[in-house]
Order: sequence, then C-alpha cells, then structure tokens
Amino acid sequence: MKKLILATAVAASFVTSFAHAEDAPKPDNEVTFNAAVVSDYRYRGLTQTRFDPALQVGADYTHNPTGLYAGTWLTNIKWIKDTVGNGGKGNIEWDLYAGKRGDIGGGFTYDVGGLYYYYPRNNYANIAKNANTFELYGQVGYGPAYFKYSQSLTNLFGATNSKYSQYYDLGGNFETYYGVMLGLHLGHQTIHGSPAASSYNDWKIGLSKTFDDLAGITLGVAYVGTDLKDGVSTTPASDGSKNVGKNGVVFSLSKTF
Repeated sequence: MKKLILATAVAASFVTSFAHAEDAPKPDNEVTFNAAVVSDYRYRGLTQTRFDPALQVGADYTHNPTGLYAGTWLTNIKWIKDTVGNGGKGNIEWDLYAGKRGDIGGGFTYDVGGLYYYYPRNNYANIAKNANTFELYGQVGYGPAYFKYSQSLTNLFGATNSKYSQYYDLGGNFETYYGVMLGLHLGHQTIHGSPAASSYNDWKIGLSKTFDDLAGITLGVAYVGTDLKDGVSTTPASDGSKNVGKNGVVFSLSKTF
C-alpha cells in the first residue's frame, strides 16, 4: 500500500509561468498560448511518462485590470496505465485552472486559485479511487522568489482516503548572465491519511534561455530528483521496476505566443 501511495500521490502536472512586467501597458484582455516538448514529464519530482518524452500544449486568459485569469493545459502520460496494468486507461492529463493574482504592496505579490486535474476515461478506480483531483492553492512572491501552498479537496490522484493532502513549494527564478535564467525549487508532499513515511521531498535546479533569433523558442535543462528510495515504481514488472523519483536530467524546448 505504501508503494501504491508513493507512486501515485503526485501524478499530474501544473506547468505555468508568469510574464515579467513590461513598461508598456497591457491590453485589458490578454490571451497567450504555449507549447513544449520535454524529454521526461516530471511533476513534483516523479516521472509521469516512464522517463519518456511528452508533448504539452496550453492556453491562458488574463484580465489585466483585475488580475483574474483562467487557463488550460494538456500533456500525454503513462502513470495510470502503468499502475492499473493490463486494461489501464487514461493516457491524457487535462488541467483546468482559474484564479486571481496581483500586488500586496511592499514588493510582495499574491496568486490564489483552484486547479482541476482531469484524466479522460481513466479507470484508476479499478484499484483505488478515481484519479481526477481538485486542489486549491495560494502563493506569495517577493521579487524572483515565491512560496506556494496547495491542498487537495478530493482524493489525491487516486490515493484512497487522501483528501486534504498538502504540497509545499519554495523556489525562485533568477536572471544570471546573457539572458540565462536560473530556476530553483524545493517541494514537500504530504499525503493525508497515510503514514509519515509516505511523505517525501523533491527538488529541481534548472537553466533556461529564450532565443529571440529562433522565433522566441526557450531551451531548458534541469536536474530533478526526490528522496524516494529505489523500488518505488509504477512501471509494469515486465518492463523492469524503476524508481519513479530517481534523480535525472530533463531537457525542454518551449514557446509562448
């Protein structure tokens, strides 16, 4: 049971970025689109694609005067099929989110909202609970640094009796030299109703750079890992057991337009 909870507790993604403030005023209503290819889709340190690549697309709407926003994001996954086994369904993750962000004053910012992780046609309930998950989140930022707190109002990604599970996210995005951004992240996942040993930490150190001469494409590389032990796995036994949170390098190519 411990392996099941650890392997499935963090099995979705919410990937979003906030544009830097510009000198020119923004339009009242702003719509942006994003697309990315990643060598391995990691979420909260755990691979969602069995260490294989993923194609990801999304769209965001922002009402600038109020700070209200809404968005959607899709990616391919493998963790549900791997965990359920033969006959497992649910190879798409579709995120829907909305919230409000703005300035608190004194250089501080805030961001509050809700996020629904939807897995069309998933049959994870065959072994536990439905994988669909809803979380509320709140974030406080200061300069390039931030702290974010998330709490599930449903079972967490199919883990039984895991309502009110929590995730803590501390990080920042710092500009270095030649337009290269340094991204740092440290996270802690707790799973409500499970032994303390089911909780774990994850981290990421990444570099990225946007190339205007290449149509604004952003290239990134990150070192990602967790403190999970070997043997925690959702991959089918026939493919060999793999630690889904093992340390590794992830490459990405993305564009916002």
